[in-house]
Order: sequence, then structure tokens, then C-alpha cells
Amino acid sequence: MPTITYHQPGGDTQVIELEKPDRIMQAALKNSVPGIVGECGGQAMCATCHVYVREEYLDALPEIGDDEEEMLEVTASERDERRSRLGCQIEVGGSGPEAIEVDIPEEQV
Repeated sequence: MPTITYHQPGGDTQVIELEKPDRIMQAALKNSVPGIVGECGGQAMCATCHVYVREEYLDALPEIGDDEEEMLEVTASERDERRSRLGCQIEVGGSGPEAIEVDIPEEQV
């Protein structure tokens, strides 16, 4: 079963087990994970689903596309050149990794 672990800035952790493959942002919104806004609905147009992917999961991710790269330039919290990604662009399960852990930034807007 695909699993996403969300780590909050204050230290709280929420683990979501997915019934089917889903994207980090959509799973967060469906499960009321604090700190993920998703204003654009997953179109890589707002950067309000910015997350920091934990190092051990980076190699399993697809390359950053042009739209995602552009949005990562305008995140509310500082961009980490290696770990910053948009949650709407990362699928867990299916074509993506079966598990992932992400840190949620201090602010999204």
C-alpha cells in the first residue's frame, strides 16, 4: 500500500496510507494535512503545495519539468535546490515510489 509521511515544521508527523496511487498534494487535501494549500488544484501554477522531499527518496522521483521549475522560483518559503518539489507533480504508487516522506515548509502563501 503506497504511503506518504508528512512532517510538519513543529515536529508533528502524519502518515497517510493510500488505497490507490495519488499525488502528494491531492492526498494531503483529502486527508486534511495542515500546510498544503493547493490553490490551483494541481496544475503547477501556484506553488502552494511546495514540499521538501527527504533525501533518501529523491532518486526515485522524475525530473523537474519546466512548469514546476518556474513555480519553484516563487515559493513562499525558501527553495532548497535539491529537495524542493511541488506536491502536485509527484505521484506515490503507480508510476511513482511506493513510499515517500516530505517536510512541509513554514508557509505556502
